[in-house]
Amino acid sequence: MTETRPARSERAIVVVVAVAAGVAAMTQTLVVPLLGELPRLLGADTADTSWAVTAALLGGAVTSPVIGRLGDLYGKRRLLLIVLGLLSAGSVLCAVADSLLPMIVGRALQGVGMGIVPLGISLLRDVLSPQRVGASIALTSSVLGVGAALGLPFAAMSAQFGDWHLLFWEIAAVTVLIGGLAAWLVPKAPGLARGRFDLIGALGLTSGLTALLLAISHGGEWGWSSVTTLALFAGSAALLAGWGAWELRVTDPLIDLSTAARRPVLLANIASVVVGFAMYAQTLMVPQLLQLPVATGHGLGQTMLQAGLWMVPAGVAMMSASPVGARLSAARGPKVSLMLGTVLIGLGYVACLVWMDSTGGLVFGTVVTNAGVGFAYGALPALIMGAVAPSETGAANGFNTLMRSIGSSMAGAVIGVIFAELSAPMGVTTVPLRGAFVLAAVAGMVSSLVALVVSGLIPVRKRSTVDDFPVKRVLRAPVVEAQDSPVAPRTER
Repeated sequence: MTETRPARSERAIVVVVAVAAGVAAMTQTLVVPLLGELPRLLGADTADTSWAVTAALLGGAVTSPVIGRLGDLYGKRRLLLIVLGLLSAGSVLCAVADSLLPMIVGRALQGVGMGIVPLGISLLRDVLSPQRVGASIALTSSVLGVGAALGLPFAAMSAQFGDWHLLFWEIAAVTVLIGGLAAWLVPKAPGLARGRFDLIGALGLTSGLTALLLAISHGGEWGWSSVTTLALFAGSAALLAGWGAWELRVTDPLIDLSTAARRPVLLANIASVVVGFAMYAQTLMVPQLLQLPVATGHGLGQTMLQAGLWMVPAGVAMMSASPVGARLSAARGPKVSLMLGTVLIGLGYVACLVWMDSTGGLVFGTVVTNAGVGFAYGALPALIMGAVAPSETGAANGFNTLMRSIGSSMAGAVIGVIFAELSAPMGVTTVPLRGAFVLAAVAGMVSSLVALVVSGLIPVRKRSTVDDFPVKRVLRAPVVEAQDSPVAPRTER
């Protein structure tokens, strides 16, 4: 920060950025309650309509690192407004869609909105006073769970009591309002990175990740040994290997792999994959168990709306845990908060396993797990930003957001295979057996244990200074504070 802002102004900045991130997260789960009706509404096959979910996940995953780097180069506030505009455009396109293709394009644009998360986190570091940064970043990171949780009942109510198109019109209106508030209240960041945008690197990373996530997301549907799935995995490996070789050679890489390979950053990103897996696995498991008919012997017979509402306390728990985690991180370090979060995630899965036949027990388990995710998601950006140069925070947080998305995609694939293999016919459809939910809970417990071990291996940094970063990056992308040097920083126009 190069100037002191009133506390009220800083609170307004945090609210705008956090709400923007929450709305972006909400769009990720927006169509989940509508999946059963989308084939009729859009006149398409059930398998094809699943792309309404895949498009948003892909859009968010592959663009987050690119958007983060663009923010570092050309201004985080500027990119924040552009991404909000794309999110609004995607919502309008979905609102007027009556066929599958415009819905998929609109959902992909909505997915791009997830770039708000790395932009917002790095922007808050740049413009807030030091005493507010930790809690504000933790809050922004945790509202991802709140947004995702609120998206389920919000969509269910719109589908049950009104026209489903209205759902997207409402998101478009809210996004436009947030964009106006961001243009008015959010200041420009005090410094920008130097260098050029790595277009070849962006295309290589996007292509490789798209192939990888498509294979993970639809491998169960196409067959894990099918030519399509194997070709996508092989193509992804080749593209990402070529991308890595290019990034190591280019002067201004999209992502500095020498920094990403440093132990604190590497382990934090691995932890993000596992925590993302644990969170999304429970999101897939619990609502389905709540909605299964009682006649199955293990279903709890809740309606779509009721199941969505039962997930709201989990989102609230995630947001409530963020300020506690921020205070713990300030006192003991973000590594402690991350390790505590992974323990809570595991305990939440234990609760779901023990009280699988109780609605209250499942809700308690989701609350504990999501409180743990709140601790973890608040600590991970702090660990990342403590290990990279200030001029790289956007790209680094974008890459970390990508790791969460990969974890979520892996959860979707693993839980999908479990449910597909452990199912039995019931009338004209098939339903997952009790053993499928037990195995899904065990997978969540194992993932939390892996996250705990990885978190314990992250080295503790007593302080982060520019002198700690690789010399070549500091020379290439200096960020100079006005009060420390007669040279004024480069600012957004």
